[in-house]
Amino acid sequence: MARDQDDFDPEAPEESEIGREMVDQSTGLGSIVAHLYRGEVDRAVNWRARLDSTTNWAVTIIAGILAYAFSNPDVSHSIILVAIGIGAVFLLIEARRFRRYDVWRSRVRSMQENLFANALDPSMGIEQRDWRRQLSEDYRNPEVKLPLRRALAHRLRRVYLPLLCGLALVWFLRLSGAGEPLLSAARVAGAPGWVVVLAVLAMYLVLFVAALWPGAGVSTETGKTGDRGDLDGEGDG
Repeated sequence: MARDQDDFDPEAPEESEIGREMVDQSTGLGSIVAHLYRGEVDRAVNWRARLDSTTNWAVTIIAGILAYAFSNPDVSHSIILVAIGIGAVFLLIEARRFRRYDVWRSRVRSMQENLFANALDPSMGIEQRDWRRQLSEDYRNPEVKLPLRRALAHRLRRVYLPLLCGLALVWFLRLSGAGEPLLSAARVAGAPGWVVVLAVLAMYLVLFVAALWPGAGVSTETGKTGDRGDLDGEGDG
């Protein structure tokens, strides 16, 4: 038994390119992988649904706050700042969830690229020669590989940066219609208006830097850069 394990090379063509074997022969490994793939897809779908529900809650709550903000002229503009803060909180929650989702979608993509694609067209070979070793290591020592900063950048680009920029535009429009200078209208409780404006601008500067920082992208299944099926990577995009 020990000799068999020592002789096994997961990078050898006959071991890594097993897609054709699954089609030509009824193997126990093929049956196991089919059930495994079904389970990983189910996990990925469930985590994708969690992401969507987080976005839906963020949009719903922010829409409700904006409706209240414009329901009465006497409502303070600070309620829009509360909406911006809530949006930032949902961004953090969703980025954390996206990191977990990336674990399952990476496994699914690895099997799609190296197993099922090889089964459909063996002449094209496989994407990662050592994909079986990568997948085995990922099951033996599962961990979140996607850094939080990249998850934040991805969700900012896809959803939250346009949403938060829209809130900032609404806030400035509300201040401009207050009938007094913008900096005076921006005051909140005991904080001077210029302090509030600077704090908001600083927050948005951080958001833009986080979203647009070079190399902060995340590979997607349909993207032209990076490889989501490479389990040794960190989602470079």
